[in-house]
Amino acid sequence: MDILIVAAGRLRECPETLLARDYLERANGFGRKLGLAFKLIEIESKPPGDMRREAAETLKATPDGAVCILLDERGESLGSRALADKVAGWRDQGRAALAFWIGGAEGAAQGLMDQAEMKLAFGRATWPHRLVRAMLAEQLYRASTILGHSPYHRD
Repeated sequence: MDILIVAAGRLRECPETLLARDYLERANGFGRKLGLAFKLIEIESKPPGDMRREAAETLKATPDGAVCILLDERGESLGSRALADKVAGWRDQGRAALAFWIGGAEGAAQGLMDQAEMKLAFGRATWPHRLVRAMLAEQLYRASTILGHSPYHRD
């Protein structure tokens, strides 16, 4: 199963992008034996704030039939085990891909909100995009270690 982070905006090299990349590399190393492959896709966010264009580019980068999860502070908050269980459930249902959508600076267009099968929140706070990418990458790595019965996650 392909697990994509589709994020509006291309970030320059910074500690958060290096951290996100590191967690995705770890996730790929660990997830391979579980049938999971992780990738970050950055879409153009120019002109800034053009939510409809960002939504169109996000949909274009999302494989047909993917489970679409929108990161949104009003979404459902899941613990790490619950997220891992959801990933496993979708994988076991034969879903070919998961796409985690991160909107641009102005948020996500209504079209993306309407098409998302799930909205996921990292609490009720609004987080900087660079941190959200790193936090999501870590949670996906953590989900793969939970599914692979690694001692990384501790309850």
